[in-house]
Amino acid sequence: MSFRYIWLLLFLLIQIGLWLYWVFNIKNNSYPIISKKMDKIIAKHIDLSRISIKNNILIIGILLLTVSASGPQIGTRIRPVERKGVDLVIALDTSTSMDAEDVTPSRLSKSKLEVGKLIKNLKGDRVAIIVFAGTSHLYLPLTTDYEAALLFLDEIDSDMIPTQGTILSTAMNKALESFSNDVDKFKVMMLITDGEDHDDKAIEIASKASEMGLIINTVGVGSKSGSLIPIKDKKTKKVGYKRDIKGNLITSTLNESILKEIASAGGGAYFWFANSADSYKEISSVLENMEKKTISTHEFSEYEDRYQLLGLSSVFCFIISFAFPTKRKIKR
Repeated sequence: MSFRYIWLLLFLLIQIGLWLYWVFNIKNNSYPIISKKMDKIIAKHIDLSRISIKNNILIIGILLLTVSASGPQIGTRIRPVERKGVDLVIALDTSTSMDAEDVTPSRLSKSKLEVGKLIKNLKGDRVAIIVFAGTSHLYLPLTTDYEAALLFLDEIDSDMIPTQGTILSTAMNKALESFSNDVDKFKVMMLITDGEDHDDKAIEIASKASEMGLIINTVGVGSKSGSLIPIKDKKTKKVGYKRDIKGNLITSTLNESILKEIASAGGGAYFWFANSADSYKEISSVLENMEKKTISTHEFSEYEDRYQLLGLSSVFCFIISFAFPTKRKIKR
């Protein structure tokens, strides 16, 4: 059992305390003498035991009303919920080049920030997350649980995939596997990366995906001038910069040309996560203007309100209390 307004139960404790204080005073006859004199007069016409019953019923009614007002909820209530939206797969590059800091605070951190804002702005769309570097993995299957998606997103880092490198085609293939084959539209992918590709199949796969109804949008992260790739220890403290086998510092640059070609082949558009705030808004606008499908009806569980019976019981107690006779029956 839970309560919508649990703080109202504090009044219940106060009421019980006052009731106990009242009972204690009666048992100890802690009334002034004038009250005892009045009792003798009143007792001739009024049945004091009936007054006690009347008051107890009234108190029970007040207690029930307080509990009812606190909004008790018991069990679960299942109801169908219908949504309209698209199926969105977000593929996020987690290779070490995404640690480059030409975008503040880093390419990966900036991407996570903007993707988080995008997810919070979704309305009825299903979302999935793919992480990729040298290999690709379905990190979160399609879901409308945006809170869960944000929790999964927060845990992404550049150390989660042991096989380094960036192979864009594997991310697109994994996205195709994430969708059902019953519809040939309402499917969109956001490929978020700095564009460093160690494979030449990306454009071919993007074209194939487009034929299967998957729109591929690409999102570039980084700058054309590039940045060094920091090396961090287990405490995420920077200890140096990545070097090639000859010992030269590696500068990672944004490859916009390949990303624009992939977007063109995939029937989508190219976007850029810049240092400016709210870079996600342009992507969000595109998603909102897409044709929506009715997402398969699913069951939504929640606690069922149970205040009604308590509320009616309290009203019943009030009616009985006010109607309860207290006059003595006069014997004739």
